[in-house]
Amino acid sequence: MSKRSQPHDAHPSDHSAIYHEDLKHPSVKRAKEIDENSPFEQLKEILAEQKTDHSVRNVLHWFRSKDVRADDNRALHAASQKAKEGDGSLITMYLHSPKDLEWHGTSPARSDFLLESLSLLQKQLHQKNIPMAIVTAEERAEKSDKVLQFIKDNDISHVFGNFEYEVDEIRRDIKVAHRIQDEKDVSFELLHDQTVLEPGLLRTGAGTPMKVFTPYHKAWLVETKKNPEHLDLVAPPEPNDKSAAEKLKKLFDFKLPSLPENKDFINDEERKRIRGLWPAGHSAGMDRLEHFLNEKVSSYATHRSEPARDPSSRLSAYISAGVISVREALAAAKKHNKNKHFDAGDSGIASWVREIVFREFYRQILVAIPHNAMNLPQNLKFDNVHWEEDEEGWEKWCQGKTGVPWVDAGMRQLNTEAYMHNRLRMNTASYLTANLLIDYRRGERYFATHLIDWDLSNNTQGWE
Repeated sequence: MSKRSQPHDAHPSDHSAIYHEDLKHPSVKRAKEIDENSPFEQLKEILAEQKTDHSVRNVLHWFRSKDVRADDNRALHAASQKAKEGDGSLITMYLHSPKDLEWHGTSPARSDFLLESLSLLQKQLHQKNIPMAIVTAEERAEKSDKVLQFIKDNDISHVFGNFEYEVDEIRRDIKVAHRIQDEKDVSFELLHDQTVLEPGLLRTGAGTPMKVFTPYHKAWLVETKKNPEHLDLVAPPEPNDKSAAEKLKKLFDFKLPSLPENKDFINDEERKRIRGLWPAGHSAGMDRLEHFLNEKVSSYATHRSEPARDPSSRLSAYISAGVISVREALAAAKKHNKNKHFDAGDSGIASWVREIVFREFYRQILVAIPHNAMNLPQNLKFDNVHWEEDEEGWEKWCQGKTGVPWVDAGMRQLNTEAYMHNRLRMNTASYLTANLLIDYRRGERYFATHLIDWDLSNNTQGWE
């Protein structure tokens, strides 16, 4: 096969490209070993050993694909504060890995949205004399080498980033943390930013992480009410001195990369349509949040399961890429709710916040059961299910031509808008697995290759 037609490299318009190669996973025995020796706990142990008391030179914030913003970014804020302690500058960097986009099946819509938002963020930072370098790793195995070389080349003493909770990303950070430990006078610090509450914070009476949503939701409401500082926003980074523009001139010259060929839109019409539906950047996200609170949230509890009414906030793409923070969304919701907590006041607010808490819960599950990020079900005994090889049914499902109106409407919305209403996601998934008896992982992968708001923990656990 040509490179373009191989499974990981195929364009998402090629429905048949989701082969079994895309669904590979470790053995059940290996999955249990991973769960017992949690990569997340390994990373935290390594980070706890970091020495941070050395002199401050240049300070780096490492942007990830889930914190693409300057406002209320905890690691960026911490890096900015650390930079003030020395005579160096705040530097930011984004690690671009085209092979990661292929490996995760990231859609053209999400890839473009991410790069467009990064471009706007880069301009925003430049106005503060803060550079954003783009470091490209052509091969996945090069990522830690590229990061370490950038640190050495730019006399960086402290590296900050926000935690990512997927196994691949945790393993990348473990490699970087080990390499930094071997360097003299360099430290690596990660902060929790994706969620209001750190995954693992809420536990059962037996001391284990909560794995059932209803008690988790109740505990989340209690914890955020008791300790409202969880919801506090942090300030954007302070400007570098004007001299940084000259001292770090080469770092201001980086341009955002183009989309890889297999992650580009089919044509200009599709690009225009998707960008019109999902304008990039923090300002667009905040405008959408304000519109939802002013125009939709009051009826959200009543109509949230009625896709034809378009009752949802349409903020999922912005939150999944960290273009706006979940705390910004909750702060605006609380203000709209006359500063009442989320368990009182407007029923629409309470219902919408419940959906946000689901997102937090899914990350807790991902950390507690890491094999869930590796093409395996939470309950490993279900890995033995015999699925049908119904290629005709699969193709009809992908195209929205099953003859079932509710299912077809959802799939056509996905293929047209790079988005699907949550109720339709549940219905289309149920039809694929319960009616067609097709492996849920194929459907999960199809969603990944088409959704602009794709998020591994939400997508994986939504399909389960």
